[in-house]
Amino acid sequence: MDNKESKPKNFRNFYGRLKGKGLRSLQQKLLNDQLEKLSIPAVKYEINPDRKLIELSDLFKNVTSFSLEIGFGGGEHLVYQAERNPNIGFIGCEPYINGVAMLAGKLSKLELTNVRIHPGDVRDLFDVLPDDSIDSVFLLYPDPWPKKRHHRRRFVTSEYLIDLQRVMKTGALLKLATDIPDYVRQSLQEVCKHHFSWTATDAQDWRECWSDWMPTRYERKALREGRRPYYLTFEKRES
Repeated sequence: MDNKESKPKNFRNFYGRLKGKGLRSLQQKLLNDQLEKLSIPAVKYEINPDRKLIELSDLFKNVTSFSLEIGFGGGEHLVYQAERNPNIGFIGCEPYINGVAMLAGKLSKLELTNVRIHPGDVRDLFDVLPDDSIDSVFLLYPDPWPKKRHHRRRFVTSEYLIDLQRVMKTGALLKLATDIPDYVRQSLQEVCKHHFSWTATDAQDWRECWSDWMPTRYERKALREGRRPYYLTFEKRES
């Protein structure tokens, strides 16, 4: 791989939450310990202006493919997948530090060697991921930004999708779960503009969960509140 420097990006607005209530001392210690072991060396340009493209094979041992979960929440799905697929290297990205702390608590009780964490904006991670390097992506219950004037902040916009399709391999799958019908509409409109094909063959394909699915806490909340989940799968086409 050409070990060139990644291109610095201009200042980026970030609209989501970065931190909630203060962490307890034990939570903070677990967070610090796990990030020291599992975080990817500084990918944010402001922290490391000399950053270079990541060699994914240097981050993991004995894996055959790489998966990215964007916005892992409390990390329950990420852990579930990593435990069942030791041959896959999982990168979890989450800017909300309280969610990262929840994952750190889970990982402290396990001996997983196939998980790495980026506790920040996925756009910074995209800057240092090589082209055609990711085999699968999960985008599970992303922030819906329900107000119409905020729809441009959703992940399923060109600002994110251009780089997402660049780092995914041809044939890689993007799995998107949401309980917001308008998010489904925007996803179908926008994702397919960026070298992706929707894989559904009939209406049931996107109303039934995937065979390896584990409901997240966000999905359980949606079901309790009477909202219906949708499961969209997109395949990266050849550019």
